Amino acid sequence: MNTTPDVRMGKWEAVGLVAGREVKTRLKSKAFLATTAVTIVLLIGFTLVMKLVQGGSDASVGVAGGSTALEAPLKSTAETLGQTIDVHPVDEAAGRRQVDDGSLDALLVGDGSKIVVVVKKDIDGKLRSALDVLAGRLALNQEIVKLNGDPAAISQAVAEAKAVVEPLEPPFDYNGQQLVMGMIAGVLIYMSLLINGQSVAQGVVEEKSSRVVELLLATIQPWQLMAGKVLGIGVVGLVQMVAIGGFGLVAGLATGVLTISLSAAVGTVVWLIVWFLLGFFAYSLVFAALAALVSRQEDVGGVITPPLMFVILGYVLGISILPSDPGNHLVEVLSLVPLFAPTLMPMRMAMGGVPVWEAGLAVVLVLALIPALVWLSGRIYRNAVMRSGAKVKLVDALRAA
Repeated sequence: MNTTPDVRMGKWEAVGLVAGREVKTRLKSKAFLATTAVTIVLLIGFTLVMKLVQGGSDASVGVAGGSTALEAPLKSTAETLGQTIDVHPVDEAAGRRQVDDGSLDALLVGDGSKIVVVVKKDIDGKLRSALDVLAGRLALNQEIVKLNGDPAAISQAVAEAKAVVEPLEPPFDYNGQQLVMGMIAGVLIYMSLLINGQSVAQGVVEEKSSRVVELLLATIQPWQLMAGKVLGIGVVGLVQMVAIGGFGLVAGLATGVLTISLSAAVGTVVWLIVWFLLGFFAYSLVFAALAALVSRQEDVGGVITPPLMFVILGYVLGISILPSDPGNHLVEVLSLVPLFAPTLMPMRMAMGGVPVWEAGLAVVLVLALIPALVWLSGRIYRNAVMRSGAKVKLVDALRAA
C-alpha cells in the first residue's frame, strides 16, 4: 500500500501561489510605495487648494459715509451675478489708506445716490460689472420715486418674475463638486489601468526572456501562471486604489471641500473600485496574452498599444467632453461599450444622473466579455509564451495546437 502523501497542487492553489508571489513582491517594491504616496499627497494637496479657492471672495469692498447704505444691495447684486463680495463699513480716510495698501480692492464713497468708486489703479472687470448693475438699480429706483412709486415693491416684483420652463425630460442638476469628482475618478482609473496593465505585460516578458517561465510551466499550466499574475497584480492595484480613494475621501470631508452627502461620496469611491477591477481584469488579460508574443521588454509597447488606445481614447473623450457637456449622448453610448466603459462610466457615475439600468447594463456587458477574454487570452498565452526569439505572430498563436 502506497502511503506517500499527494503533494500535487490543485488548479486554484497554483493560481493562488503565483498571485501571492506577485502581491508580496510588488507591495514591497519602491515603485509601488512611491507611486501610491505621491498620488495621495497630490490628491490631498489638490483638496487643500480647492479649500483655499472656495474659502475666498471675488473682491473686498469698503463703504464709507452715505454709501454704507449700499452694503446689502451690493452683496445682493453680486450674489445674483454669481460673485462673492466682502463689504466692510469703514471711515473714508481709513478706507482710502486700505485701498492704497491693497487691503481693499475698492471703496464706495459719496452720499449713496450714485456709485462713486475709489481704486488704486484700475478696477477688476467682474467687480465693475456688479457695480454697474447696482448703479442701474439705483438710477431705476430714483426714477420710480419721481413717479411716486414704491422702489422696494417694484424690485421685489421684478426679482420674482421668472420665465416658465417646460422641459420634455426632467434635467439633472450637475454641481461643481460632482464634475470635479468625475474628473478625479477618470484620472485615477486611467492611471491605474495604464500602470498596472503595463506591469502585467512587463512581468510576462520578464519571465519569458529570463527563461523562468520554463521552470514555472514545468509544474503548473500556462493558464494558471497567467491567471495568477493578473490576479496578484490586480490585488496590488486594488490596495492602491482603496488607499488613494480613502485618503482623498477623508481629506475632502475633513476640510469641508466635499459638501455632498457621505453616502454619495462613499458610493463614488465604491464604484471607482468596482470599475477598476472590471477594467483591470479585462485589459490585463489582453495585455498578458499579447506580451507573450514577444521576448524583449522594448517590444512590449508595440504589442499592447492597440488595446491601450481604447483606454486612452475613453479617458480623453471623458475629460474633454464631460466637464462642459455632462449629458453628452456620444459619451453616454460609448460608456455602455465594454472597451470604453471602464474609463467613461465611473466618470459619469461620479458626476451623477446615470440611470440605474445603464450602470447595470455596462457592468453586465463587461462581465460577459471577461470569460471570452479568459479563453482567448489563455489560448494565445499558452501557444506563445514558450516560444522565445523572434516575435510570434498573433495568427500563429491562435492557430497553434
